[in-house]
Amino acid sequence: MLSQKVIQSLSSSSWIRAMFEEGEKLRKIHGTENVYDFSLGNPDVEPPKEVKEAYRKLILEDNPNLHKYMVNAGFADVREKIAGRLQRETGIPMGFQNIVMTCGAAGGLNVVLKTILNPGEEVIVFIPYFVEYLSYIDNHGGKAVKVSTNLNTFEPDPEELKKHITKNTKAVIVNSPNNPTGVIYSEDILKKMAQVLESKEKEYGTTIFVISDEPYNKLVYDNVEVPSVLKIFRNSIIVNSYSKSLSLPGERIGYIAANSNISDNGLLMGGLIYCNRTLGFVNAPALVQKVIAEAIDAAVDTESYKRRRDVLYNHITSLGFTCARPQGAFYLFPKAPVPDDVEFVKSAVKHNLLLVPGTGFGCPGYFRLAYCVSMKIIENSLPAFEALAKEYFK
Repeated sequence: MLSQKVIQSLSSSSWIRAMFEEGEKLRKIHGTENVYDFSLGNPDVEPPKEVKEAYRKLILEDNPNLHKYMVNAGFADVREKIAGRLQRETGIPMGFQNIVMTCGAAGGLNVVLKTILNPGEEVIVFIPYFVEYLSYIDNHGGKAVKVSTNLNTFEPDPEELKKHITKNTKAVIVNSPNNPTGVIYSEDILKKMAQVLESKEKEYGTTIFVISDEPYNKLVYDNVEVPSVLKIFRNSIIVNSYSKSLSLPGERIGYIAANSNISDNGLLMGGLIYCNRTLGFVNAPALVQKVIAEAIDAAVDTESYKRRRDVLYNHITSLGFTCARPQGAFYLFPKAPVPDDVEFVKSAVKHNLLLVPGTGFGCPGYFRLAYCVSMKIIENSLPAFEALAKEYFK
């Protein structure tokens, strides 16, 4: 009935979703307030008031063209606003012609990979990685090449990157702030990576794209800046969404922004627009495109996420867990106290703690906590973490 590839994928389904579904069972037994679900990166913070006001305004307006078909790249005025903001932030010339509106970052990544990949070409991902990258690459005939990072900082090692680039390398996916670690890649590391890529492009006579997956780039703490890939990598493509930055994950709205310095930029944009249509997205949802244009400068309350990070990070590290302090996103990625992270996560369930094993991100021996939950859940979970720690730290 099903393809063998899908059957195999189902058998190794996402640990994130598996733990979330486990939580649904536990909530029915123990009640929502007694289950501490840190499995899913589903923002708890409400969208900013500017977003809600934009919805009200647009719905009540008499605009008969709002819900009709449009050019597949999206409304030109919306794309112009996004391009303008990117140009102000980076100094790189950007216009509406460099932007394609997409059905979230997931849709955007598939559009980019469909556009650039020939069968068998390689896409480098850094461990730990968002697991769906592997499926997205496979969707379009590519081969994922997994490259380890520095496990003290979880940043890429440029020398390790160099070892894995071949004549078949077509792209490198960068995710900073990172899911699952919350780490922000430093400008120094990114510039060294750029030197490696430029050298390899000359050696093989190829173009290697840097695809920057940036849904967390506005969720940043402690005045840390996220370096712009547009300024560092000539052949860079941003894929972004408003799922986290405006707490709109269910609206599936995002964009692709291609660096205006890319050679044959017009051909690339034509390919992106074509693939946006033929992959079945056709165009991004009309209403929410206009909402984004109205609320382009809005932002969620990052301080509330920072408070949650600090409470949870300080507590678990005081119990003996080791963890890189996240600078962005809303995840912690501590080291498991035993080598078998899957068994550790299963033992946490006994305390109604729902965690995700690092194995699900290609990084065994760690586990992920998504702290985009209410402060009440975090505070109620602290005794459960204490009980769990007592099993491992004598």
